Amino acid sequence: MTTFIEAIKVNDLKNGEMKAVVLEGHEILLTRLNDKYYATNNRCPHFGGKLSQGKLEGTVVTCPVHGSQFNLTSGKVVRWLKGSGLLSSMGKALKGPRPITTYKVKVESDKLLVEI
Repeated sequence: MTTFIEAIKVNDLKNGEMKAVVLEGHEILLTRLNDKYYATNNRCPHFGGKLSQGKLEGTVVTCPVHGSQFNLTSGKVVRWLKGSGLLSSMGKALKGPRPITTYKVKVESDKLLVEI
């Protein structure tokens, strides 16, 4: 059964900002873009890098560990691993591209709620 859980107050997250929170044992990345809120898994599915420590460009977050990129609105892979060559090819062979989990969000009063 899923339920909406209060994550933060909406004013605790500025436009263009990311924040990691833990809800019901799930490490969630919250992002505010153009006054819309997004919630995804905070861990990269490649080797678990914390996306909240990565770089945000528009709706794309880049993992700080190996440079994988994900669209925050859909969870889809934009780029799986950075670079080319033998190491990149081996990394792709060991773990193929996987999207990040996205969660539904809603705003009630001054609260940002995430469906877990």
